[in-house]
Amino acid sequence: MSRHPIGDHALLSDRHSAALVTRDGSVEWLCFPRFDSPSVFGALLDDDAGHWSVRPVGPAEVERDYVAGSMVLRTTFHTATGTLELRDGLVLGEVGNPHRLGAHAPHRLVRSMRCTAGRVVVETCLRPRPEYGVVVPVLTGVHGGIRASGGPDRLLLSSPQWHTVHDGEAHACFALEAGQSTHFALQRVALGGPDPRPLGQREIADALADTIAGWRAWSALHQRYEGPWRSLVHHSGRVLQALSYQPTGAIVAAPTTSLPERVDGARNWDYRYSWVRDASFTMRALWVAACPDEAYEFFGFMTAAAAHTRPQHPLQIMFGIGGEHDLSERVLEHLSGWCDSRPVRVGNGAWIQPQLDVYGELLDAAFRLRAQLGELAPQTRTFLAGLADAAAGQWHRPDNGIWEIRGEPRHFLYSKLMCWVALDRAAAMADQLRAADRAPAWRASAEEIAEAVLTRGFNAEVGAFTQSFGSAELDASALMLPIVGFLPGTDGRVLATVDKIAERLTDERGLVYRYRADSGVDGLAGGEGAFVLCTFWLAHALALAGRTERAREVFDRAAGLVNDVGLLAEEIDPVSGAQLGNFPQAFSHIGLVNAAWAIHRAESGHRGNPAG
Repeated sequence: MSRHPIGDHALLSDRHSAALVTRDGSVEWLCFPRFDSPSVFGALLDDDAGHWSVRPVGPAEVERDYVAGSMVLRTTFHTATGTLELRDGLVLGEVGNPHRLGAHAPHRLVRSMRCTAGRVVVETCLRPRPEYGVVVPVLTGVHGGIRASGGPDRLLLSSPQWHTVHDGEAHACFALEAGQSTHFALQRVALGGPDPRPLGQREIADALADTIAGWRAWSALHQRYEGPWRSLVHHSGRVLQALSYQPTGAIVAAPTTSLPERVDGARNWDYRYSWVRDASFTMRALWVAACPDEAYEFFGFMTAAAAHTRPQHPLQIMFGIGGEHDLSERVLEHLSGWCDSRPVRVGNGAWIQPQLDVYGELLDAAFRLRAQLGELAPQTRTFLAGLADAAAGQWHRPDNGIWEIRGEPRHFLYSKLMCWVALDRAAAMADQLRAADRAPAWRASAEEIAEAVLTRGFNAEVGAFTQSFGSAELDASALMLPIVGFLPGTDGRVLATVDKIAERLTDERGLVYRYRADSGVDGLAGGEGAFVLCTFWLAHALALAGRTERAREVFDRAAGLVNDVGLLAEEIDPVSGAQLGNFPQAFSHIGLVNAAWAIHRAESGHRGNPAG
């Protein structure tokens, strides 16, 4: 099992795949060539699943940050004899057009180190274990590096340092004096492809410099938010961009699998796929944090991925990042899991669930981004208008809801709310969709849903909107009622719901749970941590209610959970305060961006819903 807390990791991305690096310089997660590919390094989930460590010999104090405006990690080790700066990055390749960041990524991980003071002895251990640790490759020393063969991939480590090779591991130990540097690059090619050639030191250093320049060019072109918490919002925008898959425009919910929502619990899921909901939320957050000129790529992906969805069935809630539909779930029995939290799953069984809220999320994102989308392609118009028709025809059905309850379908309030959003936004976009003749019917259905939400969703005995029709359970998703503009933030029923959630759904730190999982309402055993996104939702709802001072307090509480490099997991342990769940989590960074913007608007005198 990994000995590193989840929050001790930092993210690298080339917009194809991701790596996680620990504070002490170990790459413990890397999937090539896609986010959802089997891992090459998987020590995050089992000690025997591979890693690549670079660190000074002996004790060191560690500082970390990202090189300004980029997703290249800088780790500084202060030892008794000197200082070592390590820069890690997944190479972007040629970046001619920042809108196509990562289009030419060569699937290469670069680790560049420089002694900035004194003298430092460095040790490195390369231990690749492809196929989630199943394959122990044969490592062979070659001129200019180490070759690893075994399984469907071949790896080449380019290095000027001499390594010893034994039992599937390569070790090196060397000294650097002040001003000296050395650069490593690990590249991957598929079996049957041309042999990769060892790279020279200048070539590796230039590739990393070009990667920094590429991220900075993207940031300069896109990031224009100037409100409070500007640096956090901009960084979250880069994180969300890092979680997007460049070849298709898909967006992953997180780059990891099976990091648990509670240690020793069974709530361990694979998040390396593109949820319609999460991706739509991401596009709306990028509208704030990064002006997403690439919005058409996402809607092009969704239109293509869902093209074969049967019209009489609900829209599939998630797809593979290449548009795949079948995401069948299986357990990797040979992996022990992070902190022995089994099972380790790949695939996600939720792909077959009906979740009616996805219609609203997609159409709300399209409405928010209508200026960027401009003239819609005929197939996109047909797709979006069809979503509104599906919402009108299916809203009355039970489903599994936003939290993917693995139990009997219910009439979840949030699902009804988002069907209303779908119809409200479609009617507002009817001309752009070239469907003005359908707008009256969409508005009529929206009014019908609104009546049901108001009469059946509010529980007078509880004094709040509740999780599902007829339920007494609170659910943080009710905070979305004012956020999507269904009711004003100052409405008495909304204020009562906000107060009830703040009172009954928060832990001792004031962090918000999704719902009370220990009540058994979701059909799973055990509890979970407080949900970071829901805490940001509370701050957002408070801002819309005009309670800006309280909103800032809640926002600062949630934003204060970021690790030393500004990353957030999905949940927070109620006892230790440690980060839990897949990491970093798009939902959490989405919540940060949108809540910051809502507070900024409220303090600037905008009290209404900012959906447009």
